[in-house]
Amino acid sequence: MSESKSARQQQRSVKQATMKDVAVAAGVGLGTVSRVFSKQGKVAESTRHRVEETARELNYHPSAIGRGLKRQATDNIGLIVADISNNFYGEFAQGVLATAKSMGRHVILCASGEDAESEKEYIDLLVEQRVDGIIAFPTGHNVGAWQSALRLGINIVFADRTIDELNIPSVLIDNLAAARSLTEYVLALGHRRIGYLGGPSHLTSGRLRTEGFRRAHADMGVEVDEQLVVQTRFTRDTAYASALRLLVVEEPPTALIASNNVLGEAALTAIRDRRLRVPEDISVVMFDEVPWAKLVDPPITVLSQPVWQMGQAATRMILAPDYENLHSLMLPTELTLRASARPWYPRVPV
Repeated sequence: MSESKSARQQQRSVKQATMKDVAVAAGVGLGTVSRVFSKQGKVAESTRHRVEETARELNYHPSAIGRGLKRQATDNIGLIVADISNNFYGEFAQGVLATAKSMGRHVILCASGEDAESEKEYIDLLVEQRVDGIIAFPTGHNVGAWQSALRLGINIVFADRTIDELNIPSVLIDNLAAARSLTEYVLALGHRRIGYLGGPSHLTSGRLRTEGFRRAHADMGVEVDEQLVVQTRFTRDTAYASALRLLVVEEPPTALIASNNVLGEAALTAIRDRRLRVPEDISVVMFDEVPWAKLVDPPITVLSQPVWQMGQAATRMILAPDYENLHSLMLPTELTLRASARPWYPRVPV
């Protein structure tokens, strides 16, 4: 048995608690537990609180009431994305929906907004719905909630990111290598002051892309100016403010790398508001092939991910009969060169 399979089985090895277990542990009858969770009949507030606390400690989920003690298949899978308005997640969801339909499954779509509390609520909701599996872009938090879902026999696949404490199969790209190659391209154009607008370091994708940016500099013996490295949230207002910070330093960058399309959009908006020209004043490249990247003037050089295929692969993994034996899947990326970056020649004083 492989180490990854063994670790995953250990995560799922805890027996699902029953209503009887809750009743015994709380010191009440089965009827009391039923009334608490069905919200029918009178129960003293102190008793209700004790039953609910006991249920949480035993990882008991009330949706099991009336369904027998064994989990039943529902033909539903859950999908938790960060931001459905982001074309990246929309395309991923399309891959999931199309593949799920072809396999006779329905999809319950949730959007966490990169908020850990919202993610926890959606995990609990999907567990209560007894979905057959959950595909998620994890926030990096809620380790306990994910472990609880695994113990209930719900298959989980992460996309784009992983959580270090959990052995859960994921659909990924090589974020470090991708950011490294994108940075190497900009360095090869002669740029030495390169701004980097990256995602939060608590996300594995954000951390690895920043590391790839740094390694490309180290490989070419170019020092990174820390003023030009900004890691920020993926909200548009925050990203815009972060992009402005990069543009107003005493010696501004001659090129800027954005680590996703939301950050790229914020960077272009800040550049426009500063009345700078792309690529004459500053070159711009970014992660993610999105429709507007080809429509703006000039069109943007992008590091594209096979997003639809990632959604397809994640769906097949979540429904795989041999889920216990699965390993993470890494898909290739592609650099598409356009007119938003040009060679940099140091200006010679007249």
